[in-house]
Amino acid sequence: MSWLQPVTLEGPYARLEPLAHDHRGPLVEAVRDGEIWKFWYTFVPVPEKMGVEIERRLSLQASGTMLPFTVRDAEGRIAGMTTYMNVDAESRRVEIGSTWYAKRVQRTAVNTQCKLLLLTHAFEKLDCVAVEFRTHVFNHVSRRGIERLGARQAGTLRNHQTSPYGLRDTVVYSILPAEWPKAKARLAYELDKKHR
Repeated sequence: MSWLQPVTLEGPYARLEPLAHDHRGPLVEAVRDGEIWKFWYTFVPVPEKMGVEIERRLSLQASGTMLPFTVRDAEGRIAGMTTYMNVDAESRRVEIGSTWYAKRVQRTAVNTQCKLLLLTHAFEKLDCVAVEFRTHVFNHVSRRGIERLGARQAGTLRNHQTSPYGLRDTVVYSILPAEWPKAKARLAYELDKKHR
């Protein structure tokens, strides 16, 4: 049995369920909301290749290096995708990433809820020694969001990945077990603040 098993995680504002092929149609609809695949500093699937992206993520799951989720909003509508990725089962480390959301749920409680669910599972069920977040050095919105989670910058991987726009520098952040209680309290506070 693998250390990282498919699981459904649910809170009041979002539900994470194992990615499945039959999610393709609603995921295409979600990615079209805001045309977020056009942002040059992100890797978001284009609508026409959503089936290929689902297959890629499920193949990585089969190899033990990713656990992909479909994200649903509080009404049960599919709103995006997220993953545990770059899984290192031996060292009990994961990265939370390859995340994107339909424009209609951006700046709502959905992302905060998803991060709280994923981090809680990672630290309190999987006993992770670290959870990472990575983003493009120029994706300042993402960097601010990661920092609001309580993650600390661990470094920059220079010329880390190729993209259609050239080489990408990747900023790496992480949260450690000793930092988790404070980060958890902060996320719970942010959720409460959004719904007062």
